[in-house]
Amino acid sequence: MSAANPLLQAIFARLGSDAALMALIPGGIVDRLLPRAVLPCIVFGDLESRDYSTATEKAEEHFLSLQIWSDTNGRRRAGEILERVKKLLDDAALPLAGVSLVNLHFLSSRSRREAKTRNFIAEMRFRAVTE
Repeated sequence: MSAANPLLQAIFARLGSDAALMALIPGGIVDRLLPRAVLPCIVFGDLESRDYSTATEKAEEHFLSLQIWSDTNGRRRAGEILERVKKLLDDAALPLAGVSLVNLHFLSSRSRREAKTRNFIAEMRFRAVTE
């Protein structure tokens, strides 16, 4: 069974329980960006899971992206949110239901202006290993 859903649930719980982060994102943490969404918000992006088993241990490797959508103060606000999320998740020891999180690490980020709107998007990529 994949550990992807327990991983997403643990990330959601960690981010949602941080008062400082929630004060920065009135739109909350969502699975997809809805029309007329309240911004800034965090949207779960792509998730790729791969078998990472050894001869003796079952494991999975997960690559996850989080998107920070911002209109107010654009890139600066998105950067503030990005730094808070990074602080909360990079090398975090999150409890996962039914599996163990070996590690969770920040890989990269990039920001851009959405072409059709005035919104900024900061995308963060993380790598997690579960067993």
